[in-house]
Amino acid sequence: MIETTDNIILNKTIEFSLSIIKYTERLEELKRYVIAKQLLRAGTSIGANVHEAQDAESKVDFIHKLKIAVKELNETKYWLVLCAKSENYPNCDSLMEQIKMVERILNKIISTAKNKLKQNI
Repeated sequence: MIETTDNIILNKTIEFSLSIIKYTERLEELKRYVIAKQLLRAGTSIGANVHEAQDAESKVDFIHKLKIAVKELNETKYWLVLCAKSENYPNCDSLMEQIKMVERILNKIISTAKNKLKQNI
């Protein structure tokens, strides 16, 4: 595991992105180029948006950027479900477990940030 900080969501999204890269490389070996490209873009975008949120201009901006990460996460789940249900695709169970963990953490961070924002109003 590559650790950049003690920030769990940053570390989890890096781990997930690296797993997505490895999986999509396998898809490309199997000539599943279209799905590989879509999955790579959406799957790595989650972490990119989480990382961008770390330098948000405000709490509202922070929440917005994390919500974009959640949208990318939902798209990634869609592609993973297609892979899981398609014949002759590599097993993606570990990716599904990883994305569920990332989703739980992101939802908790967003919920906490929203509650703190409401308290400051």
